[in-house]
Amino acid sequence: MSMPDKMLTNITTKDCELVWKNCLKVIRASVGEQSFKTWFEPIRPVKLHHTVLTIQVPSQFFYEWLEEHYVNVLKKAIYSELGAEGKLEYSIIIDKGNEQHQPFTINISNPKNVKPVDHSPLPTQKQFFSPFDMRTVPPHHAHSNLSNKYSFENFIEGECNRLAYSASFSVAHNPGATAFNPLVIHGGVGLGKTHLLHAIGNEVKALFPEKFVLYVPSDLFITQFVDALKNQAVQEFTNYYMQVEVLLVDDIQFLAGKEKTQENFFHIFNYLHQSGKQIVMTCDTAPKDLKGLHDRLLSRFKWGLVADVQVPDYTTRLSIVKAKMQTEGIKIPNEVVEYVAKNVDTNVRELQGVLISLVAKASLMRQEIDIDLTEKTLNQIIQNVKQIEVDLNIELIQKAVAEHFNVSLDDLLSGTRKKEVANARQIAMFICQNYTNMSLKAIGEYFGGRDHSTVSHASRTVTERLENDPLYKNIIEALKAKLNLRGK
Repeated sequence: MSMPDKMLTNITTKDCELVWKNCLKVIRASVGEQSFKTWFEPIRPVKLHHTVLTIQVPSQFFYEWLEEHYVNVLKKAIYSELGAEGKLEYSIIIDKGNEQHQPFTINISNPKNVKPVDHSPLPTQKQFFSPFDMRTVPPHHAHSNLSNKYSFENFIEGECNRLAYSASFSVAHNPGATAFNPLVIHGGVGLGKTHLLHAIGNEVKALFPEKFVLYVPSDLFITQFVDALKNQAVQEFTNYYMQVEVLLVDDIQFLAGKEKTQENFFHIFNYLHQSGKQIVMTCDTAPKDLKGLHDRLLSRFKWGLVADVQVPDYTTRLSIVKAKMQTEGIKIPNEVVEYVAKNVDTNVRELQGVLISLVAKASLMRQEIDIDLTEKTLNQIIQNVKQIEVDLNIELIQKAVAEHFNVSLDDLLSGTRKKEVANARQIAMFICQNYTNMSLKAIGEYFGGRDHSTVSHASRTVTERLENDPLYKNIIEALKAKLNLRGK
């Protein structure tokens, strides 16, 4: 670099840092001290080009929080330093230390050009391929249904999941050529099974771009198969799946009781395994304890490796909290981190949820994150869960929905497929899944002994209609009001 270039770089850097330093003075006078430390101290100025200041934030979550809660404060600060023509851009760190995912820049002065940030843990049903596209989509160009949110790098390994993690990593680096075929990962909710499935898929796609990788929840596989039956397209459905080179099936237990679907999956499984293709499945219990699945199918699950994931121990929970803090660019005192890790001992999902709730509450209330606030936050979460369990039960929901649609409770629980009854039943299942702590299996039992996949499909159907039908949304809101669910 020539001397003039060095001088220009130094001047640009100096101006950039000076402008941001002055902006911070304006911001500090407008927000609480705790909010300032949490959301503005971690920001770093990157460059100043004419009247455009670029700042770097630690994560997508960080960016979204600033845009939702502090955009006016930021605009005020930029205006005070750069005038009416001043603009602010964000450089968001997508993946620390991974050169494949460089930080991207978002210009908030023109919202129409802002790249939307997707936080959904999994693709929606609309994003999954349709069985009727199978005859036209070339396998290597088909959508894999993978979420790039999950990787081996951001999975916290511990004693509770070491075998599952090691086997998944091995499979991803040598798909179809290890002794771990099939690989079956089992364990409770929120312990990382789905994370590992997506991590395997993403790693395979990175290492072997030509391979056809497909992630599919088993309830969607069932829906696709039923649609194929109705449209006399079972052969096309089967042929499509037989082209998959790495098949990742989530919640295989939902196939229980689905005789024809199991028969079809059995043939697909055999073909892929004999062809040296990799199969990875998850379930909520060990294969030997699965009910309602054919013995010949269960026997094949034992051909490879069965690995469990357990509730994380304290050391692993501590690592999870610290990793979440680093990913989101959040600073919390060590004593608080240890308190959360010690007292939230159920699963990873709840642990991360409590952490985000704690940060959000501290910022909104303009309080420092300390043990006192942490205790109050955890107690409130526990009380809310207990209150929902006490005040809201499935019988109450069923009664309210039946009354709203003017159908009898007996019809709601029966096997009738009359449109008005089926519609009411799906809505009741949707509310039960989203506003109680009951498992899908338990909900199904309350609705005439139906299985998990029926409840899951009902909830998915209602969710889709809510996105496109304002009248449907009004019905749900009316029922929520009747059940006192507003704000929950």
